[in-house]
Amino acid sequence: MVHNRKIQQIADEVEKVIVGKREVVTMLLIVLLSGGHVLVEDVPGTGKTTLANAMGKAAGLVSRRAQFTPDVTASDITGFTMYNRETNSFEYRQGLVMTNILLADEINRATPKTQSALLEAMEEQTVTVDGISHRLPEPFMVIATQNELGYVGTFPLPEAQLDRFMMKISMGYPTIEQEVAIIASRQRTDPLELIIPTCTKNDITEAREEVKQTNIEPSVYRYIVEITAGTRMHPAVELGASPRASLALMRAAQSYAFLNSRAYVVPEDVLRMTPYVLPHRLRLTQEAKVKRISTMDILKDVIKTVRPPFTRG
Repeated sequence: MVHNRKIQQIADEVEKVIVGKREVVTMLLIVLLSGGHVLVEDVPGTGKTTLANAMGKAAGLVSRRAQFTPDVTASDITGFTMYNRETNSFEYRQGLVMTNILLADEINRATPKTQSALLEAMEEQTVTVDGISHRLPEPFMVIATQNELGYVGTFPLPEAQLDRFMMKISMGYPTIEQEVAIIASRQRTDPLELIIPTCTKNDITEAREEVKQTNIEPSVYRYIVEITAGTRMHPAVELGASPRASLALMRAAQSYAFLNSRAYVVPEDVLRMTPYVLPHRLRLTQEAKVKRISTMDILKDVIKTVRPPFTRG
């Protein structure tokens, strides 16, 4: 059994580099424990790439970075087969996806074909090259980034691809004091060099299995589904949360309970994860956009209409 404190130490190590963003770091840790993937959307220079690198090092995982541009091909991600004259056979050459944590930097600058190649890896945990499937390392996680400004020359992710990300988070600018601490810490050394791995691959895999065993009562299952189904019936929503969203919300709630030393999920865990798991899956009507109604406004309306169950606390 992996003690949750050992997993939480990952966040402590990441905070050596990412100052004042404990909430963001915790959400990234929850995605890792849940076996999901995360989309980090923010303006340039807020530490998205550094966050991914720090998480990989602190968790004792192998990480790779793919800088997406229009000329990056699907085979760069999935790998390709090459003829070997010495063995007189074709051999598989691994792509960037053969790692534990793949940082897909500026994913919206890749072509739809390349984006789709990454989707199979995210969803199936495998890549298929020339008809042969190759299993990805365990654990596997994609941390994709994109800038919320400057959409010239980009290929925005369609709803079907956004739905495959468990969470969409934002770093945000640091406070004055935090920014002072950031530049001071980099005067002579790179804080990434100070990060000490607190876990191994086996620890993460074992923790993931423990998360799956976190108990959920039937009333909480229904609570999760009533929230996601409520988004589909809201008059301001054109496309609501799918059953995949219900599953993601359940997994996130289990991970949150695990990090809080509980072997069971309570309704508060579900509510805590809802603002991170559901908003990016909703597409609002044009009328709602004109009225400047946000996805968070929608979720607040839905939550008010769903009665939480009474569970042990």
